[in-house]
Amino acid sequence: MPRSDNYKATVSRGEYGVLGPEDDCWPPMAGMVPSAADQFDWEGDLPLKFPQRDLVIYEMHVRGFTNHESSETKYPGTYLGVVEKLDHLKELGVNCIELMPCHEFNELEYYSYNSVLGDYKFNFWGYSTVNFFSPMGRYSSAGLSNCGLGAINEFKHLVKEAHKRGIEVIMDVVFNHTAEGNENGPIVSFRGIDNSVFYMLAPKGEFYNYSGCGNTFNCNHPIVRQFIVDCLRYWVTEMHIDGFRFDLASILARSSSSWDAVNVYGNSTEGDVITTGTPLTSPPLVDMISNDPILRGVKLIAEAWDCGGLYQVGVFPHWGIWSEWNGKYRDMVRQFIKGTDGFSGAFAECLCGSPNLYQEGGRKPWNSINFVCAHDGFTLADLVTYNNKHNLANGEDNKDGENHNNSWNCGEEGEFARIFVKKLRKRQMRNFFLCLMVSQGVPMIYMGDEYGHTKGGNNNTYCHDNYINYFRWDKKDESSSDFLRFCRLMTKFRHECESLGLDGFPTAERLQWHGHAPRTPDWSETSRFVAFTLVDKVKGELYVAFNASHLPVTITLPERPGYRWKPLVDTGKPAPFDFLTDDVPERETAAKQYSHFLDANQYPMLSSSSIILLLSPDDNA
Repeated sequence: MPRSDNYKATVSRGEYGVLGPEDDCWPPMAGMVPSAADQFDWEGDLPLKFPQRDLVIYEMHVRGFTNHESSETKYPGTYLGVVEKLDHLKELGVNCIELMPCHEFNELEYYSYNSVLGDYKFNFWGYSTVNFFSPMGRYSSAGLSNCGLGAINEFKHLVKEAHKRGIEVIMDVVFNHTAEGNENGPIVSFRGIDNSVFYMLAPKGEFYNYSGCGNTFNCNHPIVRQFIVDCLRYWVTEMHIDGFRFDLASILARSSSSWDAVNVYGNSTEGDVITTGTPLTSPPLVDMISNDPILRGVKLIAEAWDCGGLYQVGVFPHWGIWSEWNGKYRDMVRQFIKGTDGFSGAFAECLCGSPNLYQEGGRKPWNSINFVCAHDGFTLADLVTYNNKHNLANGEDNKDGENHNNSWNCGEEGEFARIFVKKLRKRQMRNFFLCLMVSQGVPMIYMGDEYGHTKGGNNNTYCHDNYINYFRWDKKDESSSDFLRFCRLMTKFRHECESLGLDGFPTAERLQWHGHAPRTPDWSETSRFVAFTLVDKVKGELYVAFNASHLPVTITLPERPGYRWKPLVDTGKPAPFDFLTDDVPERETAAKQYSHFLDANQYPMLSSSSIILLLSPDDNA
């Protein structure tokens, strides 16, 4: 049993969103004093250690997941609330959750009246750490009980219960900056301990701002990097965390203030002086994490860019074990599926796990974390509903958020649209999700996308503690026979296929590319069609095709003597015929509708649709 004096908590306000004495947004904070009796029963919990290639990651927000009244949980908006809903994730096929920031932060940091909605702005996302060793106390039902130990135990309970269901837990951690702002910001902790050690400072004391949040943590200073390693080890050994996603991780690769060889290596080298913030090929912090006996055994995921213009997707220092949020996958897939010319080749690279980014550096497909949507940007439903951001609810005159979303509203802007537009949007959502599940690499789903959550076109919802960011359990139940069913079946199919989570990049022995005719792929600038066959040791062989054109097409399938292609998935069909499971009513009748095409080794595809066919023995051969 771990010693109780390892426990760490921050004691401040006990209830989320409630101001301190005299309406103070920054009331005093203190550390807990544990007692000898403080112990947690892990019930023999051990790390699951799933091979990363087998993961299906679900990015989620602890409070947002269950705080809507439709969740009907006993403790909404808390770690315990998430536990009550873990079975939904299990049914979805998720085996890894990525928690948005759960380090102690101050949700009242941006507290101000929002006249647009008539409520108050919060730091809802939590990317502004106050204490790196403490779980967010106001995500617990316990509040301030036992000086914060209740919050610690509830977080541990979440991890333990997730592990019982075969779900790993990854934390989104923010080591690129702290909640203390720029040189004029509040003194919460590090600015009062040693300003020049913990932050990147210019000669006159100004703060470098590679984070876009006022300050930059001095990650590669010897004291700071040891602090970060100690913190990460604590969450693994004490809290049983399975890995970390590092926010703006490129800052971890920048040189520290007062950089010199003695400072880093203990000896001097003539001329070895590097300007503060310079990108390093072998940053000491990443080196330490990568070679730490505890940390090198957990999942390490980099958001390989920062707000200072450093973009390292495909080239982040990795020691063979770091993965990356593949932002290029997101951009290429969005462009191709919405029907933009010139992206067929790039789309094919994405389907293969982005070997153009990772193969030369000796990495594997699973080093690519594939995603179409995340917390920052449009939801999946909004991606097919809006051409432009609609962020007026943030109270910033629609000037915040990303302007280049690579989205397509399918012909009409907004939720109120004609029936044929709504049908096309559903088809596009299926296309994106199918693409995610048949791509090599690790798929990541954003919370709520499985039922089509909308944020009304807002692509920067950092400040909303309301329905905009809350998972809508009532909407999930409404869609259970439609898109949610499709998502469940697609994740199940991915888990069943040996070929969709390869340890290496696919070769010609296993994968063949096709066009409208077999073995004639079209990589031209005007091509909007990509198809491939993939040999699978469980399913036999798959045929997967994407028609991103605005015109339908009839394709000719590869001939396999003695075998016949049978339809499994067709996003151009309404539910439940979009995924033909054995229990679909009138399944055989639906399959026979295309039998005359398949007799001729052909298949018709609607515009903006995708299909999966399986090879089966031909009983009539």
